Amino acid sequence: MQARSIILGGLLALLVAPAAHAQIKVDFAKITCRQYLLDPNFSPKAPMIANWLSGYFNGKNNNTIVDIGAMATNKDKVEDYCRLNLDVTLIDAAKAALGLSK
Repeated sequence: MQARSIILGGLLALLVAPAAHAQIKVDFAKITCRQYLLDPNFSPKAPMIANWLSGYFNGKNNNTIVDIGAMATNKDKVEDYCRLNLDVTLIDAAKAALGLSK
């Protein structure tokens, strides 16, 4: 009975193991607007990337308050800028679109 449980547990572990996802490291300073808007690895994650950008710039300004409405508007502004400037990095696009200092 105990051997049967061990074998069953081992088989279950083998079935679950492929479901684990590899961790991916991304240098956000190198993401271009083209990747953000069109790359299948990045564009589905656009809302997550926009949240990171918001946190990045708010952190640089020591701002701990998040205005959800402004964040959505800013995301649209950055995406509009990116559509016209596909080869610019996303961080530079955000700076330009939102009038932030370099």
